[in-house]
Amino acid sequence: MVVAVYPGSFDPMTKGHEDIAVRAARLFGTVILAVTDNAGKHYQFTLQERIEMAEACMAHYRLPNVSVEGFTGLTVRFAKQHNATVLIRGLRAVSDFDYECSLSQANLSLDADIQTVFLMASLEHQFLSSRMVKEVVRLGAQAQHMVAPHVHDALQAKLAPTNHPPA
Repeated sequence: MVVAVYPGSFDPMTKGHEDIAVRAARLFGTVILAVTDNAGKHYQFTLQERIEMAEACMAHYRLPNVSVEGFTGLTVRFAKQHNATVLIRGLRAVSDFDYECSLSQANLSLDADIQTVFLMASLEHQFLSSRMVKEVVRLGAQAQHMVAPHVHDALQAKLAPTNHPPA
């Protein structure tokens, strides 16, 4: 049974992330959605909030082979600790490929036993990114078609313009 890790910040988790996780669950015996926490990065949501949002998103699909865990540090180290031999990475467009290819090669240089598998985003999700979803909400638009309802509510609570009066 192959164990795969799908790492990401998931700040927040989008329907595109959900799609990749669901499709990975059909390919691998176990999929661990690994929510990263990097001290050098600014997140909109705390690690615990991102884990809880991801758990709620994945609970909707009732996939017994998918779990959610938070972690800090090297992804390959996390994968090794969980006996994973595959890292899942989603690609939206050609522009993602350069970065993801470099990341894949760096991970391979750190641990040759862990391979990266790329899954192309489904057509309806190719435009989605967490950054874009946050910007849409920050500018006062609705993003229900981009994220799960509970994620949209959390975004509205933190970012909607009515919650942040002008300075």
